[in-house]
Amino acid sequence: MARKKVEEVKPEPRDVKATAKTVRVTSRKAKLVMDLIRGKDVKEARGILSLLPNKAARITLKVLKSACANATHNFQMDEEKLFVKECYANEGITMKRYMPRAKGSASPIMKRTSHITVVVAER
Repeated sequence: MARKKVEEVKPEPRDVKATAKTVRVTSRKAKLVMDLIRGKDVKEARGILSLLPNKAARITLKVLKSACANATHNFQMDEEKLFVKECYANEGITMKRYMPRAKGSASPIMKRTSHITVVVAER
């Protein structure tokens, strides 16, 4: 029986991601920040996030730095060539608390959380 020749396959460019789970910011507010950096170079995205006053921007910057570190240390990618391929904020758990109201009643307080994910890739 003849054996087939095995060709070496070059690995395709990888997508490297980092995630922050159960962050105390609503996913709705985090998505507003995500829309500003999606598709941009990492250097430009870092500049945008560092100038935004939102809490979600600080957390997203931290996740972006983590994704870049994952790409450079684990996959030997060049940080100058990286760009934000995807970024999204999914809804996390909701902590339910109650505020006492008049006549012995209570009204609910929903403390929402989100899972923030940033995916970077090489151009």
